[in-house]
Amino acid sequence: MERDAFTGGVEPGGLWSKNDIRILICYILASVNGPLSREDIGQVLQGRALANYFESGEALAALEDLGHIVQEGGGYTCTPTGREIANRLDSGLPLAVRDKALESALLLSAQARARRENRVEIQQREKGCLVTCHIAGGEGMELMGVSLYVPDRAQAGMVEKRFYENPDRIYRLLLAGLTGEKEFAKEFWEEWEDRT
Repeated sequence: MERDAFTGGVEPGGLWSKNDIRILICYILASVNGPLSREDIGQVLQGRALANYFESGEALAALEDLGHIVQEGGGYTCTPTGREIANRLDSGLPLAVRDKALESALLLSAQARARRENRVEIQQREKGCLVTCHIAGGEGMELMGVSLYVPDRAQAGMVEKRFYENPDRIYRLLLAGLTGEKEFAKEFWEEWEDRT
């Protein structure tokens, strides 16, 4: 394997080839099948120490110049040629690299979707913050809004972060509590225990 990329910040098993970094970016975008911002792609690659920051930026620019990826809707997406690159060449990448990148990219994509479809409002009050979480049901319909008071901005930020991690699960738990559906609550806690 040719090593022509900077390796600063890249762990053993990461990518040290400019071409491999380009292929991985195409693979990520083709697999997620939705726009990812430059920051999201960077977070996938650098967060998992898969590729050097500067090499990742150069790879994005080169792929865009070649027409393999395009920017639209606040992020990058694959063109048909980018998808072809991903489909034909991804097997040359180490499986562990593909798995790590895809896992991170899907998580980021889900969080981005949650932020687009739902929202959190934080209002500073005299003795703390009022946090209102809005859960959307699609087509502009709000399924639920819940407000809670927290004593400071740090806790308001924590509530916001946890809400965006999985608003659907929060909706199910609140629905279970309000309707008395014990099965919904049981499923929620079983999922919670599996994740911790």
